[in-house]
Amino acid sequence: MLYGFAPGGVERIAARLHAAWVDLGVRSEIVVADSRTPPPLALSYVTRAGNRSHSRGLIAFALLVLALRRRVRDDRPDAVFCAGNTYTSVAVILRLLVGPTCPPIITKISNCLVRNDMPPLLRWFYRAWLRLQGRWIDHFVGLAPAMRDEIAGLIGVQHDRISVIEDPALGADDLERLANLRDTSPRDRRGRHYLAVGRLAPQKNFSLLIDAFARFSTPDDQLTILGEGAERAMLEAKAWSLGIAGRVRLPGHVATTEAWLADADALVLSSDYEGVPAVLIEALAAGIPIVSTRCCVSMDDLLGHGAYGRIVPVGDPAALAEAMAVAVLPEPASVIAARRTAAAQYTVDRASVLYIALVRQLAEARSVDMSRETLAIYPAPVATAAR
Repeated sequence: MLYGFAPGGVERIAARLHAAWVDLGVRSEIVVADSRTPPPLALSYVTRAGNRSHSRGLIAFALLVLALRRRVRDDRPDAVFCAGNTYTSVAVILRLLVGPTCPPIITKISNCLVRNDMPPLLRWFYRAWLRLQGRWIDHFVGLAPAMRDEIAGLIGVQHDRISVIEDPALGADDLERLANLRDTSPRDRRGRHYLAVGRLAPQKNFSLLIDAFARFSTPDDQLTILGEGAERAMLEAKAWSLGIAGRVRLPGHVATTEAWLADADALVLSSDYEGVPAVLIEALAAGIPIVSTRCCVSMDDLLGHGAYGRIVPVGDPAALAEAMAVAVLPEPASVIAARRTAAAQYTVDRASVLYIALVRQLAEARSVDMSRETLAIYPAPVATAAR
């Protein structure tokens, strides 16, 4: 299930997986609480959980839980797939409501679990919540090999309950399109153009990015931050106070980052904590230079331990500025090619098959009939509902 198709990596990837499963002949349905925003691609088998749209809050939560319980009871699916940390509460409540007859629940860990940004008391409750997930959710999927130990340690599960399936941020056709668009885009301007993407929220730490940019940039350089959020006024004020307001752009949310990745000289991630950002995978496919904080345990794997981009400590504006300054220097064609090759791991074509294999494995372990005609996957945030 989904709260809706509002812009977000978890929702976009859930939609991609659902479409891929349907194309493969798998029975898969999505229930949304708020259908006012259209999905990012044409989808079949999408049902609204209630008679009215509720994008957030307790009503949306209750509608999604009840819809999922109803379909589990009526259709006896082979698995429930929870597509991100945002929806783990739905999965746990489902398990408690349905009890031992609940099908296996698979959860994709979409965000960093450490969360050192939280105050100590809140972090204690958060980690206790992670342990509860380990008790009630059957299997966890990390997005990079380094996530195995983090999931095992913080959620408290054995390694045989953890799989690694790279995040399906792209379709096979996206790889070629992103590379071709960048190769054919002129970048013969004066100065350097840095790009950042994400909600204007504290965890993204765009304040740090603006600080780093001010330390080394020249009057011809430019920083563009795509996204919208509560910190817009603060970020604009900071750029003014540093005397670089004319070189920092905040255009708001955009439907696609493809043209921006083709034009920019480097992508920069300044987050304090992060999952696997879809824009990073898109940047690999385009071949663009990347600078990132070590905002999650996966970052070294994602950037080939420095082969595909530069990684700096979290919260260090001087280190970030230094990496940004050198990231745009000429580099061999082999580095660009290596980034694009790495991006091929993150396609929905590859991940959809791996998820089906995982569901079969878990369902067979519970003696569930896994014929092609009866296989039912619910990409959770996905739950099924009457068509």
